[in-house]
Amino acid sequence: EPGGSVLMADLGAEEGGVFRLLADGGVEPVLVTVDGHPLPPTNFVHLDAAGRTWITVSTRKRPRDLGYRADVADGFVVLLDRSGARIVADGLGYTNECCVSPDGAWLYVNETFARRVSRFPIGAGNTLGAREVVTTFGAGTYPDGLVFDGEGAIWITSIVSNRVIRVFPDGRQQVVLEDADAGHLAWTEAAFVAGELGRPHLDKAAGRRLRNISSLAFGGPDLRTIYLGCLLGESIATFAGPVAGWQPPHWDVPLGDLAP
Repeated sequence: EPGGSVLMADLGAEEGGVFRLLADGGVEPVLVTVDGHPLPPTNFVHLDAAGRTWITVSTRKRPRDLGYRADVADGFVVLLDRSGARIVADGLGYTNECCVSPDGAWLYVNETFARRVSRFPIGAGNTLGAREVVTTFGAGTYPDGLVFDGEGAIWITSIVSNRVIRVFPDGRQQVVLEDADAGHLAWTEAAFVAGELGRPHLDKAAGRRLRNISSLAFGGPDLRTIYLGCLLGESIATFAGPVAGWQPPHWDVPLGDLAP
């Protein structure tokens, strides 16, 4: 944000919300209720070029692992803008990372346990139109992280299988990287199909190098270095990307006293 503060989503055990980490180390609440109810554990927060804040809640179920099913669709998206906060999309299959497209016309959303990427047209008054499915994924892919590259494709990270997948505008998919343990992946997939997926399947890191990758970012001087965040890792892995990433809009905000 302007001034160097950072927005954070609180994925707490019972309640969530969005908080602001200030440049001096202080913390303040940004949004802890919506429509008169406390925000459930909150997955992700995204600030777009128009200054709108998009917030995802994966599931209303407690504990959250009750939402790790293909037949549960109670996730939602909250928009916080000058008109206040309200739910703008509901009935999603475990809402995860979201991102407004570079042209500002669409909100893209990962639905982890529906195993798809969806998008919504952004209309007048910042309303969202009907959902469109961009692409769906097969066995072993559970989409979590989502970013755009400079050519208009989206990059997806998959937990459990440690996959990085590039999805082209026409929905075609290219697996760029995978670091999966076949036995662990088969065990997890069988549990998912049976409706028995739980924390033990996600709380074990079974890759050779990567430890349950959940997020991705492009960086470096040419935006061709890809950084991977891992749920169970103690470091950030990197690799050289084949294309440059799209520069996120928050890179352009003035940082005030933090600017070099």
